[in-house]
Amino acid sequence: MSLLEKRDSDSAHSPSDDEKKIGVGPGEFQALGHGDLPPNPDADLSEAERALIDKRLLWKLDLRLIPWLCLLYLISFLDRTNIGNARLVNLEEDLNITAGQYNAALSLFFVSYSLAEPLTNVLLKRLRPSIFIPLIMLLWGICMTTMGLVHNFEGLMAARFFLGLTEAGLFPGISYYLSCWYRREEFGIRAAIFFSAAAVSGSFGGLLAAAIANMAGVGGKPGWAWIFILEGLATIFVGIASFWMVFDFPDEATFLSPVDRERVIRRLKADQQSSAEHEDFQMSYFWASVKDWKTWLYAVIYMGADGPLYAFSLFLPTIIGPDGLGFKDTTAQLLSVPPYALAACLTVLIGYVADRTHQRGMCNVGVSILGVIGFAMLLGSKQPSVQYAGTFLGALGIYPCIANTITWVSNNTEGVYKRGVTLGFVIGWGNLNGVVSSNIYRAKDKPTYYVGHGVVFSYLLLFLTGGSSLMYVLLRQENTKRRAGKRDHLVEGKSEKEVDALGDIRPKFIYTL
Repeated sequence: MSLLEKRDSDSAHSPSDDEKKIGVGPGEFQALGHGDLPPNPDADLSEAERALIDKRLLWKLDLRLIPWLCLLYLISFLDRTNIGNARLVNLEEDLNITAGQYNAALSLFFVSYSLAEPLTNVLLKRLRPSIFIPLIMLLWGICMTTMGLVHNFEGLMAARFFLGLTEAGLFPGISYYLSCWYRREEFGIRAAIFFSAAAVSGSFGGLLAAAIANMAGVGGKPGWAWIFILEGLATIFVGIASFWMVFDFPDEATFLSPVDRERVIRRLKADQQSSAEHEDFQMSYFWASVKDWKTWLYAVIYMGADGPLYAFSLFLPTIIGPDGLGFKDTTAQLLSVPPYALAACLTVLIGYVADRTHQRGMCNVGVSILGVIGFAMLLGSKQPSVQYAGTFLGALGIYPCIANTITWVSNNTEGVYKRGVTLGFVIGWGNLNGVVSSNIYRAKDKPTYYVGHGVVFSYLLLFLTGGSSLMYVLLRQENTKRRAGKRDHLVEGKSEKEVDALGDIRPKFIYTL
């Protein structure tokens, strides 16, 4: 057996005496000095052997983390948007609610969802991912199930409010969680694969809703009620399983051997990340995020993608259905599938391209123009075929920018808690625009829905395309100043620990464009 084979074999079992001497157990990496590297367990190997071990480690992380997290987000997005499918099978008529009350129920979800998000990553860090994520899944699964038991407008509003409150921690939490495992140039494709679950849920949700709606009358329940009940019960089941399937941060992950934990920490620190470091929460981290101009410009950019995302996902069945392009209910459910499927593919492709080119801003700009063209087609044409084609371009211009923007934020925000708080602010503000998205496709505007299409068009052009362009220019200027030594005064008189604590403010930190 070669040295490399023996090393990999050993790392999959209990640590040897030698490993115990150089290794550290779960949760013990805080003993390292700030910015120090753990001992290198592969120091005696060749460069080729170390590269092979790194490749195998990355593959192990991907298999353990990505598939299950994708499933969780697919379920999350399915649960928050299935009300659009339920609307096509007489939700409003059975609950005796108006179109305005329906929009109010959509809006209330985003109010509680957005207000809770900035603090959820702090809770994730304190409670541990293996506890926090399964717990919130159980809670929102219960809320989802109760939506199928409501009988009036008040019950629907209460269920939507608590659904938003309990679901708030998943997307920012997992986005932050994944950023603590991967190097900056590796994170984009993983975030894209993770977020592509949202597009898959759109296509899968239409098919699933069309099938479940056929249960109308079973147990005296209408078809829309069974959509909520069955999908809610599935969420509860997956939430219970997540107690065993979701792992903690790298320094405490039980599926890694002590040697592999060292390797993960070393590769993160070599990438100038403090994600693996232990910090006690202090309000200074919160204020560092609040005072950073990037936080707010990223919030504007994300708003430009997230507002259209919710308008599209909530109202695509309506746009295609009898009150829009004129297709019957079941046909509309099925026709909503292809745009989502194509968007999922492009989301992954853009994640790959952005990782390789390090040009996340330009990827945002290029992709968002597709969305602008798509909604221009919806606004300018009266031909159903042209408008349906516009929904494809709309999906292609929206979905890839969500994952790409979140990765861009993570790449350029350093510090354990600062990154978590910043992601909470950015995602929370973006989701608060779901209140706008919930009210722009009004019944009185059918079948053209000019107001809704016009608002989405404006969001894409002004906030997403314009904001990404501005961020690209400003970050490029800042990188030029740092390379020229014009920010070196920020570290004068500071110790190495104080310099490292500056995070992305330190002059040696170069922003991803």
